[in-house]
Amino acid sequence: MKSRSSTENGAAFVLEEFLPYELSVAANRISRLFSRRYSEAFGLTIAQWRVLAVIGPEGARSPGAVAEASEMDKVKVSRAAGSLAAMGLISQTPDPADGRARVLRLTARGREVHAGIVPLARALEAQLATGLTDAEWAALRPALRALNRHTADLARGEPAAPASVP
Repeated sequence: MKSRSSTENGAAFVLEEFLPYELSVAANRISRLFSRRYSEAFGLTIAQWRVLAVIGPEGARSPGAVAEASEMDKVKVSRAAGSLAAMGLISQTPDPADGRARVLRLTARGREVHAGIVPLARALEAQLATGLTDAEWAALRPALRALNRHTADLARGEPAAPASVP
């Protein structure tokens, strides 16, 4: 059943056809799929997985850099980092450049888990792709990147030129 409400101009507003709602629902469903698989395979939450995924390529990042890269708030990153440290997957050490800041580093065990989560992530992404035609999948990524760039520009208060999607 579609949620309809009238707007000031009398046109019906269909929540299920509102892009931010559709994106949120899709993202939440995908996150739940990832969460279930990472929980079963590694005992990780989505926040923990994201922290590992962001730290993984470089081996070390600040909590602020993790928050920025993952679009998670700093409190969520801090909680995930604390639990990952308790699990022995990362270490948290003072930043030599700023004694008040911390650096999050993968431990040897954290590198092993990171190496295991990457193929799992790619496999789930491949499963998601099977729900779209080749043309839809090929168009989705550039469209999402363009939408993210445009949204970032809008958040900064900058007018953004419309992007064309191949």
